[in-house]
Amino acid sequence: MAVIVAVAALSTAVALAQDSQQPANSQRGQRGQFAGMQRLNGEVTAVAGANLTIKAEDGATYTVAATDNTRVMHGQNQGKIADVKVGDGVMAAGNLDAPNKTMHALMIVTTDAATLKQLKDNLGKTYIAGRVTAIDVDNAKMTIMRPDNVSQTIGFDETTSFKRGGGVAIRFGANAGPQGTQQQSAGESITLADIKVGDNVTGQGAVKSGVFVPSELSVATPGARRNGAGRNPTTTPGIPPAPTPQ
Repeated sequence: MAVIVAVAALSTAVALAQDSQQPANSQRGQRGQFAGMQRLNGEVTAVAGANLTIKAEDGATYTVAATDNTRVMHGQNQGKIADVKVGDGVMAAGNLDAPNKTMHALMIVTTDAATLKQLKDNLGKTYIAGRVTAIDVDNAKMTIMRPDNVSQTIGFDETTSFKRGGGVAIRFGANAGPQGTQQQSAGESITLADIKVGDNVTGQGAVKSGVFVPSELSVATPGARRNGAGRNPTTTPGIPPAPTPQ
């Protein structure tokens, strides 16, 4: 379950892969091509030719079927189905045949097991993502339901800033260092009092006196528009998407 939780970060990699195509006007349209597709996250348990067997976030086993037209990405790099290994994380976008538990994939984004472990280990320690379930303004604290269904109370101090929209992109890799590197996008400055229960939040920070304290917390209200100041920060590459209210 812990590994599958980290695989949830891959659902954001579609945006990263599409952003890498932006310089060409003809390729910008590909963003819309994948935007409305169904998505499936999981860990690879078997590889048979162009078919991947994955254990999905819901615990069920699915087949991800690829063709010669399936686009395969490993992070920002073009990849091949032949390079996918058991233990890798996969996000597939395409047409889901739910009764037969088969995803006919038009796009597959992969990540290696080491990166998944890094994401899993750092969640709640060097970065946070999740849905706000409680706010204690007087004591500068907030309770977050993380993507792994762990409830965590975080704190704030004089170093913390709050933004509506924008986000923090945490990237891992050979050149990123053990904690990853971050890239921030602009958002509207707000205060703790502006944040509501049900909002999705992300942020990078550190544990201080046993409590995670973000240096900047980016906030998005579910259902708000996803560009400009209303962009959902939980779709930032490298950060697991926050759970949505049930």
